[in-house]
Amino acid sequence: MDDRRANVLGDYLRARRELLRPADVGLSDSTRRRVPGLRREEVATLSGISVDYYLGLEQGRDRRPSAEILQALAEALRLDDSATAHLFVLAGLVPRSRRRTPRGASATLTRLIESWPMTPAFVQTNAFLVLAANPLARALSPVHAPGTNIIRTLFLEPDSLSFEPDPRPDFVACLRELAGSDLADPDLTALVGELSARSEAFRRLWAQHVVGGSTNGRVRVAHPRVGTLTLDFERFSIPSAPEQQLVVYSAESGGTSYDALRRLAEWDG
Repeated sequence: MDDRRANVLGDYLRARRELLRPADVGLSDSTRRRVPGLRREEVATLSGISVDYYLGLEQGRDRRPSAEILQALAEALRLDDSATAHLFVLAGLVPRSRRRTPRGASATLTRLIESWPMTPAFVQTNAFLVLAANPLARALSPVHAPGTNIIRTLFLEPDSLSFEPDPRPDFVACLRELAGSDLADPDLTALVGELSARSEAFRRLWAQHVVGGSTNGRVRVAHPRVGTLTLDFERFSIPSAPEQQLVVYSAESGGTSYDALRRLAEWDG
């Protein structure tokens, strides 16, 4: 096993432990702590396991805990459903499909999004590389241009950050979930390596091991030509291409943001 990947479970447990305060789990604390987060013995007690066994998990001496222990750890660390699922993946208790090299967006899906004149839409890989985008998505933001890696651009080119709230924490959490524990994927390894070397903000977010990310929500986009738009978004998995996602933006019909989309469509039509 690659030494760099040998203790992903321990790294995850440590990162999640450090995100919690005693008060978060109902513990009183009158002592001064040298490092943030819960102590190992506190997590062990909350999980109903021995301190030595928990220490072995963090240090990588035990990499195959039972499902019951993992569930107890998830409850002790206050993990949500996505973070709990990720914990099970790291422990090797959830089967993973073999990662395939991302191929281009299908012609059918590309034609479909091209037929949506008032709906910005694009197809991306799980590593946020844009494979296809309709004209309105490209007009909405240059980060949607095919061939652009959205996460890389937002972290390394600050001028491109026209979205509110800042989407980068959510994107990193989504990247964690989509990538799972397969850090051997060359594209993902290269992306994480580059951003870790060049962006302090990425290093901080990646080290938190937060897993999840929004599949829908609302954003504000500051556009230089039509002003600020308030848009809803949905992110869909593509069953025929598990390594890809379809992202769609929409605005309420008749509103100012819808009118701004209409003007963008007319200018770029």
